[in-house]
Order: sequence, then C-alpha cells, then structure tokens
Amino acid sequence: MSDPRLTTWAKTLVEYSVRLQPGQLAVVAGGIAAEPLMRAIYKEIVAAGAHPVVVPNLTGLSAELLTHGSDEQLTWISPVEEMLRTKADVLFNILADTNTKSMAGVEPARQQMYSGARAPLMQAFLERSARDELRWVLTLFPTDAFAQDAELSTTDFSDFVFDAMHLNDPDPVARWREQSVEQQRLIDWLQGKSEVHLTGPGTDLTMSVADRVWINADGTHNFPDGEIFTGPVETSANGTVAFTYPVVTAGREVADIVLRFEDGKVVDARASKGDDYLQSTLETDAGARYLGELAFGTNMSIQRFSKNILFDEKIGGTIHMAIGAGYPETGNTNRSAVHWDMICDLRQGGQVTVDGQPFLVEGKYVV
Repeated sequence: MSDPRLTTWAKTLVEYSVRLQPGQLAVVAGGIAAEPLMRAIYKEIVAAGAHPVVVPNLTGLSAELLTHGSDEQLTWISPVEEMLRTKADVLFNILADTNTKSMAGVEPARQQMYSGARAPLMQAFLERSARDELRWVLTLFPTDAFAQDAELSTTDFSDFVFDAMHLNDPDPVARWREQSVEQQRLIDWLQGKSEVHLTGPGTDLTMSVADRVWINADGTHNFPDGEIFTGPVETSANGTVAFTYPVVTAGREVADIVLRFEDGKVVDARASKGDDYLQSTLETDAGARYLGELAFGTNMSIQRFSKNILFDEKIGGTIHMAIGAGYPETGNTNRSAVHWDMICDLRQGGQVTVDGQPFLVEGKYVV
C-alpha cells in the first residue's frame, strides 16, 4: 500500500498519540501485512531519538499453538510477551489480519486457558498504563480480510479507515483536539452524577458510576478513537441488555448476545450464534461476569457497522460495555483476563438517562 497518508499516520501516532521521547524503548508489533505502516512508524521513531524494536506477527501461528500445543505450552509466557507489557515505554500495536477466522477452529476452553495464564500480564499492562509508565496505541491497517468482513472493497474500506482516523483532514491533530474538546464537554456534564439508566429494544439496565472517573478517549490509545468511558461500580448493574451487533473475536462471531445482571454479576447469558464461546468466556475467571467498562461512542465519522470492534465501538451515538477487566484510572477494580466489548445501538428507539436527566436520545447527545 503506497499512500502519502502513511507518513501523516505515522507522525500523528508518534507525535500526538504516544508523545514519543528520546531514549524511550518503542515497540512496533503487528501483522506483516502492515509492513508499509510499520516502516513509516520505525522511521519516525528513529527521527525522535527513541529505540525501535519491531515484533512482526505471522497469520496462523497462534492457531497452531492453541490447536496442537500442550497445556504447558499454552500457559508458558514468552520473554517477548513479557517485554511488551512490562518493559516497553511505548507500544504501537497494529491490527493487520489477512484471515480474521484463523482461530475459528480452536476450542473455546483452550482459548480461555491461554488468556487466563496471561491475566497477570494484562493487569500489569493496565496498571503501567494508568501510571503513564507505558504509552500505547492500537490502530488498524486495511487488509482484504477486514474489507471482506465490512462487506466493502479494499479501496472503499481504506477510505473508511482514513476518514475514521481523520487522516483525510488537512491537520489531523487539530481535528482530534477538537474532538477532545467536545468529549470533555460531555464528561463535564457527567462528572458527579451517579445512576445511568439504559432503555431500548430488549434493554432495561441500571448501574452506578458514582465517584468514578470518566476518560476522554481522543486518539491517544485507540486510533481511530472517539469515545468517553468509565468503570461502573462493580456490584451495581441490574437488569437486562440486548447487544445489537455481533461480536467478532478470536476468529468467532457471537450474535444476539443478551446479558442479565443482578448486583453487578451476569446471572443469565445467551447468544443465537456462538453461545458456547460466550458461556466459556464467562467462566474464564471470577471477574469475567462483571462489567469493567461503560462507554459512549462519539466519532460521528463512523456511522456503519464493520465487524471490527476498534471502529464499531466508536460509532457516534452508540454505547458499549465490556465484561471483565476494568481500567484502573476509572476507579474500577474488577480484575479478569477478559476484556470483551459489546455494542448496544440505541440510535433507533433507545435512550440513556443519568440521574433521571436525558443524556443520549436516539443517538443524539442532548446535553
């Protein structure tokens, strides 16, 4: 992929998203299909005076390990994995799958064993991020596989990606700063409020966000970005939520997920497709049945479902929740090897009230 926007993309990630400093250890990890972007980032890391390390990923290797490896091999942590989470100062993670279903044949229980062994690394990653010891950004390089999932040509999907990232703007950084100001306006209204009530088709759910911190996600961790999020009070969720879109994860599609909560815990769950994977994920550990995140999508440049959570959770006017690990900087203390985002689209016939006041009505922020 030869595109002058690659240089803009790399500069924006290095200078704006992670604010790279001389002497820092900067790791670039991603699928080999993203080689053009990896090279562009590498060039900017060198220009910034930092120390670049590249960790390329080959499609299918994880599936090989999870299918044929022993239990001991699945739970072994490589020094490279440990370095990414505990030693790097900056991490650029690039999604570039050439087969998004490569993990589809792996037994869910083996996937949970693999991820469960990495729970301490996940917690270390989250805590280092909360302390600003690790700056990281996750982005996506457009591949044929991602385009096929989105039911677009690769050219059209690439345009969708660049629009969502504001890379078609004359000054992408200025655009992200404008987005940050608008998101902060919403956060300022939410701060100090307590009860969140979601209603919509199949959904009637309440939870508390009392004394929790709302985070302004403005392109410094996800790219594209465009959300505000917090961690609900762990034992506060009560009611039912029906998630609108399929969740595509670990090579599987899980559709029509409905969760029922009592005192914060998922006590009933079902899905019309991939139910076995849903049930297995909820059994990963004690924290997998509790919410770690509540978020509102604010990127109005994203209005279509693409079967990729990096974009879909940012759809302007939607909400999403994650079961499992919470982000410590929000005040959420839930720990889990799982962090699984699910989207509830209330743009048609739904709303969110906060302390009884309308906040989001049919996809429009009304404060």
